[in-house]
Amino acid sequence: MAAQIALVVHSIHLIACGNTNADIASALTISVKTVRNHVSNILNKLQVADRAQAALRARDSGLA
Repeated sequence: MAAQIALVVHSIHLIACGNTNADIASALTISVKTVRNHVSNILNKLQVADRAQAALRARDSGLA
């Protein structure tokens, strides 16, 4: 469970830093499709419409 949380936090950080899905996939050594799924789930969990809003939410909460 802690590993999953760490993955989500790291993914949010990478999104907030402006990385593309391909960049995130490379950094996490997962496929781009998996990154798309993670990003979609993160946007839903944060209740935001796009990556920019997710980045702002992450910055405001101290995750990025």
